[in-house]
Amino acid sequence: MSVLVVDKPVGPTSFAVLRRVRRALMRAPDAAKRAPKLGHGGTLDPMASGVLPVCVGEATKVIPFLLDADKEYLAGVRFGVETDTLDATGQVLSETAVGNLDSGRVEAALASFRGEIEQVPPMFSALKHHGQPLYRYARAGQTIARAPRRLTVHELVLLAFEPPDRARLRIRCSKGTYIRSLAADLGRQLGVGAHLTELRRTASGPFRLAQAVGLDDIEAWVDQGRELPFVSLREALAHLPAVTVGDALAVRLARGQRVQWDELGSGVAERGPLCVLLPADIVVAVVDRNTEGAVRILRVFNVG
Repeated sequence: MSVLVVDKPVGPTSFAVLRRVRRALMRAPDAAKRAPKLGHGGTLDPMASGVLPVCVGEATKVIPFLLDADKEYLAGVRFGVETDTLDATGQVLSETAVGNLDSGRVEAALASFRGEIEQVPPMFSALKHHGQPLYRYARAGQTIARAPRRLTVHELVLLAFEPPDRARLRIRCSKGTYIRSLAADLGRQLGVGAHLTELRRTASGPFRLAQAVGLDDIEAWVDQGRELPFVSLREALAHLPAVTVGDALAVRLARGQRVQWDELGSGVAERGPLCVLLPADIVVAVVDRNTEGAVRILRVFNVG
């Protein structure tokens, strides 16, 4: 088993999705006696849907590299209404007439949110403060100072403006981008406020919505004895540069022995993360380069 790309529905948490997948896998005819180890490659809020990579067994080692990968979204925004959660699940804080808001004004405002930007994480988030997630403070009516974070919005497109107060956006962004914060900030830029009304993740790293399978389908396929469409480790790490090595060097890496960066071959990038492969696209490790010019192993995989 490797990575199962799930089309998460609106409603359940990402961890609830993991529980349903685990229960389904445990019903499979060839299931092990113990519950498989599972993890996901990037949380989606309950109101969000779309691509949720579920890593099974050895593939849980790729999760850090999936979390670091770029994401793509389709988002709905309503102007003129601000909420405490910055999305449609929250309590309304203020309402403002949008006046003569149109696509031209929205498009002009979007320019400020493309490229490298700073964003303050929302209070209703899982970020920790003194060991507690921020949303717990928010639910208790407390506001914690949050430092802005630098991130990159690679693409921000106005797909449609629906008068008088709604817009649909497509966003491609770096890790750690809060789309509801972007929606709220866009509303403030326009002077009318806004909140996120819907969110669908269409891509996460190398995974696309076209690969994703619904939870009901996963459960039905398991009950029918059909093979699930697992994605290989190599495909899961396709967004990383790669190099192919011989058996001897692969063994040294697997054993944690010292390897110099230039032993990986000519033409290799100066730094990682770098996916190290055996022929036939078998993943051996993900590595980086340390300050002494040697290989630093980030993850090593069982290729036995």
